[in-house]
Amino acid sequence: MSTSKTKTKKQKLSETQNFDELLDVQYGKVGTKNRDAFEERAQYFVISEMLKEARKEANLTQEQLAEKVGIKKSYISRLENGKCDIQLSTLYRIFETGLGKKINLLIG
Repeated sequence: MSTSKTKTKKQKLSETQNFDELLDVQYGKVGTKNRDAFEERAQYFVISEMLKEARKEANLTQEQLAEKVGIKKSYISRLENGKCDIQLSTLYRIFETGLGKKINLLIG
């Protein structure tokens, strides 16, 4: 293939017109291994930011929240930094029992 037909990643990125196209160029199409890994990391980030914000709104330290829910402070810290997985039951317990927030799960 000639170089005139082959676009570099930088050229492809500069030609993107929306966020979905940007993700396709940067991480691959939906369903590819690289894109799935990115999507998973993005979800962990969203959950960690929601947890951190809700805890701060409740005026609780990580230690206070951990005591309220019956888990270790280090676990709250790792969750807020997106450094570990969380069981759904624990997520519900943290938000509903510890922070007084309702969680709705949407599967698409």
